[in-house]
Amino acid sequence: MLPRLLLDTHIVVRWLGDIKRLSREQARVLERAVQRAEPIALSATTLLEVAVLVSERKLTLKMSLDEFFGILQSNPIFRVLPITYEIASDVFSLVTLKDPADRAIVATARVHRLQLVTSDERIIESRLVPVVE
Repeated sequence: MLPRLLLDTHIVVRWLGDIKRLSREQARVLERAVQRAEPIALSATTLLEVAVLVSERKLTLKMSLDEFFGILQSNPIFRVLPITYEIASDVFSLVTLKDPADRAIVATARVHRLQLVTSDERIIESRLVPVVE
């Protein structure tokens, strides 16, 4: 089974650490995916972004970084999608988004034709990719 959803970085952090911060729609869509044993995609960029944010003390997790990555790695529902040439090429065209991580995540969703679960207003307003807000 192929994933239908890609999680933005803040969504995976909230889902694993503070699920109440997800919107009702985000929680519903994720719960339904889990019930169907449907894989959920993460961009490889998300792993880097979490590590950088934690190391710069811009993000505090409810667990250690190793525990956070351990959950992602050991849970078969999560599929990490690598940055490919096609994704990197699409990043080049996404000049309306300034944040490099946002560009890589949006490009990953576009290339793999996935719906992006996000609360990022810049991404939502860009209409570059279908979203679950």
